[in-house]
Amino acid sequence: MTTAAEFTTALRNRQRLIGYWSLLDSPVAAERLARIGYDYLAFDAQHGLFGYQGLLNNLIATDTRGSTAVGMVRVEANDLTCIGRALDAGAAAVIVPLIDTAQDAADAVAAVRYPPHGRRSYGPMRAQLRIGPNPADTHEQTAVLAMIETADGLADVEEICATPGLDGIYVGPSDLRLAIGGTSSTDPDVAEEFEAALTRIRKAAETAGIAAGIHNADGASAARRLAEGFTFATVSADVVHLQQVATAHLEAARGTAS
Repeated sequence: MTTAAEFTTALRNRQRLIGYWSLLDSPVAAERLARIGYDYLAFDAQHGLFGYQGLLNNLIATDTRGSTAVGMVRVEANDLTCIGRALDAGAAAVIVPLIDTAQDAADAVAAVRYPPHGRRSYGPMRAQLRIGPNPADTHEQTAVLAMIETADGLADVEEICATPGLDGIYVGPSDLRLAIGGTSSTDPDVAEEFEAALTRIRKAAETAGIAAGIHNADGASAARRLAEGFTFATVSADVVHLQQVATAHLEAARGTAS
């Protein structure tokens, strides 16, 4: 089983990591996904279809025997309570959405670190079984990632990446495409501007020596982004794949598959 310390060390060393995105309130699915070979499972508490108990159950399921993955959480907001609860539940890393400025990034870092380095309230609950419970160990074993997904975040990306204590950035491509003027999350008319934004983000992280991650619609896209220089990449989402695979089998059974 991969430990939080091993994962965080690899992340901070900008080693290649591949993860999977989860939106479903299904510990059984999380348990199976954790054994496939992914380096992390990212549970989406911002847009996911589960509450805190669902998040807790998914993280517990990820930590079963044979798991290759650690649990990561995209929290609801850049908020002390949201971040603290995800970490107390056992998340090895948090992705903090809607980071617009270096001060936003600094606030996110402070929410992950205990005093005197930050503002996290001490009460690791389940996390103490695998992460900590000593604050110094916790700081070594947990990572904080800032999402770059807004026009302001892109404009301030170099300063955000230079924030002390920030372990990496994570691109939200759908929101970023909208932020640069796209009419939809996949608008091809802003493809050139979008690729230029990704290059800027990736280079800013490289200059700062922190990890650079991005969400992807599929494995082939993840491979492309890793080849370009992103250091970690997430593949699609369980709810998306459930529909895609079920549709493909239905079409095959009806003889209507193209």
